[in-house]
Amino acid sequence: MARRILVADDNPVIRKMLCKMFEVEEDYDLCAEARDGAETIVLAIKHKPELIILDMSMPVMDGVQAAKELKDLMPGVPIILFTLFADAINPDHVSADRIVSKSDASSLMGHVRQLLPV
Repeated sequence: MARRILVADDNPVIRKMLCKMFEVEEDYDLCAEARDGAETIVLAIKHKPELIILDMSMPVMDGVQAAKELKDLMPGVPIILFTLFADAINPDHVSADRIVSKSDASSLMGHVRQLLPV
């Protein structure tokens, strides 16, 4: 059975790129996609993903705050913060398991596989 992934990004082009990336993966399925941090929390509770990919800069609630709340609700679910500002983030100050730069998007699937092996 494929592992369930939730993606959250306010940019529809990025969300579509992530959706296409998971469409070709047999071992991973997209269970939901969100446009902001608050919607991410609602969808995570509803769909119970096994891994969450969050953009850092989103409206309503940013990815850093959403990650903190998600870790409180689902401490065992790995979170990848997917952002253009990866170099500027201190990993000790965020509730994410991994920080991946959008400029290195080709490495994202490798991080997914490391955090959520099949």
